[in-house]
Amino acid sequence: MEKRKHYMPIFGNRLILLVTTVVLICNAAIAGVEGQSRRVLNFNAGWSFRLDAETDYKNSTADYSDWRNLDLPHDWSIEMPFDSLSPGRSGTAYLPGGVGWYKKAFALSDADRQKRLYIVFGGIYENSEIWINDVYLGHRPNGYVPIVYDLTDHVYKNGVSNVITVKVNNSQQPNSRFYTGSGIYRDVKLVFTEDVAIAYNGSFITTPLINEDEATVHASFEITNYALREQGNITVETRIHDPEGCIVARKVTPEIFTKKQKVTVVEQEIEVPSPQLWSTDRPVLYRAVTVLRKGKRELDRYETVFGIRSFVFDVKNGFSINGQPMKIRGVCLHSDLGALGMAFNRSAAIRQLQIMKDMGVNGIRTSHNPAASEFLDLCDEMGFIVMNETFDVWKHHKNPFDYHLYWDAWHERDFADHIKRDRNHPSLFVWCLGNEAQEQWHDPGLGESIPRRLAAIVDSLDGTRPTTIASNEMSLDNPVLMSTAVDLIGYNYNHGKWPTFPEDHPGRKFIVTESTSALASRGQYDLVPIDTMRIWPTRWDIPFDGGNSDKSISAYDHVHTPWGSTHEESLRLFEAYPHISGMYVWTGFDYLGEPTPYTWPARSSYFGIVDLAGFPKDVYYLYQSVWTDKDVLHLLPHWNWHQGDTVDVVAYYNNADEVELFVNGISKGRKTKEKNKLHVRWRVPYQAGSLTAVAYQDGIEMRRATRQTAGEAVRLVIKNREDTLDVGNHELAFLEVVAVDLEGNEVPCFNDWVEVETKVGGTVVATDNGNPTDGTSFQSLKRKAYNGKLLVVVKGNKGDDKIAVMAHAKGLRSGIRQLVVE
Repeated sequence: MEKRKHYMPIFGNRLILLVTTVVLICNAAIAGVEGQSRRVLNFNAGWSFRLDAETDYKNSTADYSDWRNLDLPHDWSIEMPFDSLSPGRSGTAYLPGGVGWYKKAFALSDADRQKRLYIVFGGIYENSEIWINDVYLGHRPNGYVPIVYDLTDHVYKNGVSNVITVKVNNSQQPNSRFYTGSGIYRDVKLVFTEDVAIAYNGSFITTPLINEDEATVHASFEITNYALREQGNITVETRIHDPEGCIVARKVTPEIFTKKQKVTVVEQEIEVPSPQLWSTDRPVLYRAVTVLRKGKRELDRYETVFGIRSFVFDVKNGFSINGQPMKIRGVCLHSDLGALGMAFNRSAAIRQLQIMKDMGVNGIRTSHNPAASEFLDLCDEMGFIVMNETFDVWKHHKNPFDYHLYWDAWHERDFADHIKRDRNHPSLFVWCLGNEAQEQWHDPGLGESIPRRLAAIVDSLDGTRPTTIASNEMSLDNPVLMSTAVDLIGYNYNHGKWPTFPEDHPGRKFIVTESTSALASRGQYDLVPIDTMRIWPTRWDIPFDGGNSDKSISAYDHVHTPWGSTHEESLRLFEAYPHISGMYVWTGFDYLGEPTPYTWPARSSYFGIVDLAGFPKDVYYLYQSVWTDKDVLHLLPHWNWHQGDTVDVVAYYNNADEVELFVNGISKGRKTKEKNKLHVRWRVPYQAGSLTAVAYQDGIEMRRATRQTAGEAVRLVIKNREDTLDVGNHELAFLEVVAVDLEGNEVPCFNDWVEVETKVGGTVVATDNGNPTDGTSFQSLKRKAYNGKLLVVVKGNKGDDKIAVMAHAKGLRSGIRQLVVE
């Protein structure tokens, strides 16, 4: 683990436990009733919503009987029509903000009336104000950090309904360079505790010493006392559960004394025998279950998930984990989930991450703001190395109404809340303090002081992970780039300077925080030689009036921005130099907003390796051929052209030394990768029929891939990885609709209207096709396919046992897919 001085915040007393007992008990419970002392209630269901910037509804007696009923998470912007005059412009996907109101009534049970009560909002974008029963709880500008309020003294405890009111003000536009959504777009929870309990995000677990025989687990707990008097004779017991549920270690701290209205910090050191290490290939998770007792009475039961791993960033050799060298092969991801907007959904996030994992990705950068805590849970479970980012903006603005307005008053609290929320995640390896800050150019004083202050906050609240800043100004006079307060120098782009980093910054450690910015539309190929390189736009500060008339971009990996490169160029450099510890490609998925190089009607990005609907572009298989051991042979483009066309044919492959191309069985020659090339290429006249690539190793055929000329579409087919749907976990099904010809070949140029519906239960939540220029509402049941594909997102409803999804297109046989609801 990165060696840094570790500072722990001190709140009142600090106690160090002296006695350790190691036990091994599987599936055992600590004495006491599970959930008796602490209860966490999902509070997402049954809210009322109204979009209204004119009326004040903060009074609890305001009539909301005619408001829309909905469940959270909710993003109202994604439900609105695209508008070329939207004040957020292209950055926010031409979708509006506005002012929204949420209300919910609830009553406390007899058991809960004696408890302390907190409400926890995972994220509200933005400028939220909250009331409970006409009591103003507070205001929070930041739209990404968790928001917690103590409701205890403001709720009715006599069975009378309580009314919570949330005002969300996202009317000041533009306030972001990319899509933010609007509303309560993450989970909401009610937390019930006793007066003496572990504070919200009040645990911190580290593993300072690790070897084959044992690992030292250091656990720190902030214990709050809201009782009317001091509390003594409190026992703190922590048991460590391994991934199989066995208790492998235990520690008890007796006779804790807590002062009223104070926080007491208790620290424990626990030895875990024969530790199983967390890694990207085997993401092993432990659970620390901590119980507070006074005598035989259980005061609190608190669970912390953590992992045991060590890691090092080295000047010469880059990154290693658990003593093994590893390249961080990462991507940047925005928080939106495509057609679902910002409303977090676990199954949608799993789909994104699994697509990335299958590509060979082992790292995620949460650009450029805190992701949902549940997203990091998935990174823990699936094995990703996360670069966690808090700020896109510091004191100097990028947009008129962005976070710079709140920096002075809020940045320290927002950053501290973010750190304390996420610091137990084993997937978290690097804190990124900022992205392309304007202070690089406009304020040397702040450019020097802000990194130092932010790094100090990390040291005080974490201290076990390195810090970096994503800089795009390479001048040695740049105070942000040259800050010695951060541990890793982070480059955005500037790939030409990667090889000389050791000479440019002697003794410093290096990571590529953002790379590439290549552009493509899935399934779109311009008939020009692929070595015809296009720089779109020609300069970042000059409006672009070129490109294709339909605002598409060829997918041959020969179009990139002036600050970026092709995928292949940056990938080759990254893999060639051991001092480059990691690289986060911009971006893993297309995202809403920033449709560079175009503007209206383009409303989402072209940067992704995967399109907005979750369909991989061709370069996905370039990365897969380099970043995985899977056998890869990917052939592009499709084979539906016009007689007389001359077509560049490209193959991405691995685990073979040469590839031979055949057109209708006639060889066009064998080729092997040239030096500094990660593909092979032929330029051939089009002939309808079959295009086949055969990969050989030592002259022996290893595998083959074929593109067939497709005939006219005759029917629709609906494809899905799984045919089950878990309603209890709010799981979604992501169905792919394609058109096929009489022979069953997918038709790559099918772009007709498709209408979808559900039969026998279920609801279509959204549709998409990956086309950045499609202005059809994401909630529409009718949408054109794009280059042969359409996405349909379906949810199950309570009481469903099965769902039938149908897709219809004029003149074609309809497609149908059955889903079983669990």
